[in-house]
Amino acid sequence: MPENPHPDNTVWFITGCSTGLGRALASAVLGRGLRAVVTARDPAQVADLAAGHGDRALVLPLDVTDHAQVVDAVKQAESAFGRIDVLVNNAGYGYLAAVEEGEDDEIRKLFDTNVFGLADVTRAVLPGMRARRGGHVVTVSSLGGLAAFGATGYYHATKFAVEGLSESLAAEVAPLGIKVTIVEPAAFRTNWSGPSMRQSAIHIDDYAETAGARRAATTATYGHQPGDPVRAAEAVIDAVGAEEPPLRLLLGKAAYDIATARLGTLRSTFDTWRETTLGADFPEGAP
Repeated sequence: MPENPHPDNTVWFITGCSTGLGRALASAVLGRGLRAVVTARDPAQVADLAAGHGDRALVLPLDVTDHAQVVDAVKQAESAFGRIDVLVNNAGYGYLAAVEEGEDDEIRKLFDTNVFGLADVTRAVLPGMRARRGGHVVTVSSLGGLAAFGATGYYHATKFAVEGLSESLAAEVAPLGIKVTIVEPAAFRTNWSGPSMRQSAIHIDDYAETAGARRAATTATYGHQPGDPVRAAEAVIDAVGAEEPPLRLLLGKAAYDIATARLGTLRSTFDTWRETTLGADFPEGAP
């Protein structure tokens, strides 16, 4: 068991704990002797996580798209533990479709959970953190918040939105003693590419070799992903406990390799078009 970097018995509030990283993180937090508010749409699916942890665990129902439930869950957590030290915005899911194949109601549901629900929970928790001049907001984004691929355009759009929101939040709350970390996992052995994944019912033949092929490749990874959710959970806890937590935390070799390759591609493109870029300003000395 790693050394506990949180001797003050930190209170964690974690969304989306029924499966995957959320479940592993709740288990790891409680396993380190910390306190956790374990939430899920169906609390019966996470009741086992609280077993044996006494009053250090609080299980609450939470659908992040239900504003009233968000407000109530935060109030119950603060009433039970006095504060929320670490918020982990983990609830979310994926959606497979070429951009043209996207279904309006499914796209809106995806944004309601991955973006607007996340923002709602964050806004509900921030007043307490501001009052105490301390806290940590952890947003589970994705490698897909840095690089995009065919068939997951709408999912990427939610994660790119979350990245921008979190980076702005970090600038706003830093003077208040609140920290922000964006977690960017690659493929981990969770339900993301399996039971949790939604797909468009629309299939356009012209996209069969691009988005269609990637749909099949993505679902084929289920059960074989290289990332270990348990190790990822420990990495998140250690990062939060660090003296200087990172704004961004890549998880998994693929995340590191693809993210650094993207940096190189961006640099090359920017350098190639440098003169055009600089030429878009008024000439030096112009009124």
